[in-house]
Amino acid sequence: MNNDELSAWLRLTQTDAIGPVTARRLLASFGLPQHIFAASYTSLVAEVGDTLARAITAPLSTDLQRSIEKTQVWLEGGTQRRVLTLADPDYPPSLLSIHDPPTLLYVVGDVAALAREQIAVVGSRSATPAGLKNAQAFAADFARQGLGVSSGLALGIDGAAHTGAIEAGGITLAVMGTGPDIVYPSRHKALAHKILETGGAIVSEFPVGTPAIPHQFPRRNRIIAGLSRGVLVVEAAIHSGSLITARVAAEQGREVFAIPGSIHSPQAKGCHRLIKDGAKLVECADDVLSELRWAATLSPTPMATSTDDHADPWLEAAGYDPFTLDELVTRTQAPVAELNARLLDWELEGLVVSVPGGRWQRC
Repeated sequence: MNNDELSAWLRLTQTDAIGPVTARRLLASFGLPQHIFAASYTSLVAEVGDTLARAITAPLSTDLQRSIEKTQVWLEGGTQRRVLTLADPDYPPSLLSIHDPPTLLYVVGDVAALAREQIAVVGSRSATPAGLKNAQAFAADFARQGLGVSSGLALGIDGAAHTGAIEAGGITLAVMGTGPDIVYPSRHKALAHKILETGGAIVSEFPVGTPAIPHQFPRRNRIIAGLSRGVLVVEAAIHSGSLITARVAAEQGREVFAIPGSIHSPQAKGCHRLIKDGAKLVECADDVLSELRWAATLSPTPMATSTDDHADPWLEAAGYDPFTLDELVTRTQAPVAELNARLLDWELEGLVVSVPGGRWQRC
């Protein structure tokens, strides 16, 4: 794609009056973007009306010219940077099947990663230790079976999923809610580099230089779902953005999976809602793989629990819900001093973790 073609695509997607639906309508009627902007005012009016025809035939604004120049500079800054259009043969086929595919995709990394069969792993930013372990373990199992793992590079479950896929030697794809040049959150810059170093990719529909703005993240969720054969929600509060991803996935005809949790955990309520609404309850990666009819060779991997605590009745009494020291005293009838010491031992061994409100929870 030469600079003139790129400029026309960028102009099509960044002209304020032209939304995605209108852009696709214009492409269907006139062909490539350069043909749209070369069309006569009369022919444009007949297709989209006077207001849009005026916007299309208006001179290029200063802001739009700067955005085009910024994109050209960004593309020249690395060999693994691409802008994929709906007309590009490398545009992922799975996205073409959704009702509102992005007109442009900005990609950093291996473009082939976008066409790989993959499963989305998403969930809460404020994940529990068990949730993080589950996300990492499930993603690792998917990666070992040859599936790509897609997620949103957010804190919590997303980051754990990317990490699990990488550590298993697999490919992972991060869909951003910012421009392709801005890693958000910034603390995941090292993780973003690892994604690229291991053959994965970072993708966004937002122009170069676009900062993190809340309303952009629900839009990017449809891309996470659209790129994947199914979506696994590991943990989610009742109003979590992960539920938006799951809803969009169901609307796109993708499979939706959810891991259950404690009935008392706020981070499990979203998953329980999904299960009530028809999502498939899963306890191991093989549950997902078999549903997708993916050739699975896994031994069943249970959800994260400790394997070294069965001989400790006090830890068994703690259960898996958050608990206070007083509650544990009541359950075990053990001396407070001894339980305090045991809690410290459990924490050092990675068997429990402290959570807000002066409580503890098993990992």
